[in-house]
Amino acid sequence: MPSTRRAVSIVMLSCLLVAGCKGASLGGAAPSPGGTGATGASGAAGGTDRTIAVGAGPQKKYAVQQQPAAGSCHYRYVKGEPLEDPTCTPGATSPAVTQSNLASTICRKGGYTSGVRPSAYVTGKEKKLNAASYGFTGSMRDAEYDHLISLQLGGDPNDYRNLWVEPADPGHKKGAGVNNRKDPVETKLHTAVCSGKVTLAAAQRAIVTDWTTALSRLGLG
Repeated sequence: MPSTRRAVSIVMLSCLLVAGCKGASLGGAAPSPGGTGATGASGAAGGTDRTIAVGAGPQKKYAVQQQPAAGSCHYRYVKGEPLEDPTCTPGATSPAVTQSNLASTICRKGGYTSGVRPSAYVTGKEKKLNAASYGFTGSMRDAEYDHLISLQLGGDPNDYRNLWVEPADPGHKKGAGVNNRKDPVETKLHTAVCSGKVTLAAAQRAIVTDWTTALSRLGLG
């Protein structure tokens, strides 16, 4: 019956123009909630697939590094634990540390970090500037000027992208000094890298993604 087919066609056309019919009534797949431009979990800020910058590496003489604009950085919190702003502090590795030279750098006996660490004169000035970047107003004594990728994991010593003012942990006694739970995580990752349980790159990716989950992500928790 031509008149019936014409009526059905008009109804279907109206559905397409007005509501889109959500695809399913025409046999098509429903659109993704995020649309075609949605970013998957691995592509989100702090995702494991993002490239980590390479800094200048150890220097004979360090200069005070320019920091992000005051108030432009914002802490994130996971179960009360402070995390860095991945835009301001995405991390940076040192070109002096590679998978092939671990035995002569971060895994060598006698230590590595003391020989590449910037002076307190330099980091003290940077810490104050970075505190302004993050809008940090707490006690500077309780806050650590932290290498996101620690020196013992091949992080760049003085690249501004690898340093941030890390607030004290939840429940930390005010005025008790620096005592962050991120530090033992870094040590365990260092041990795993030097024993061959995980690669240097895997440890670096895990720590920049989320230090609170770095060990479990690598099966070390």
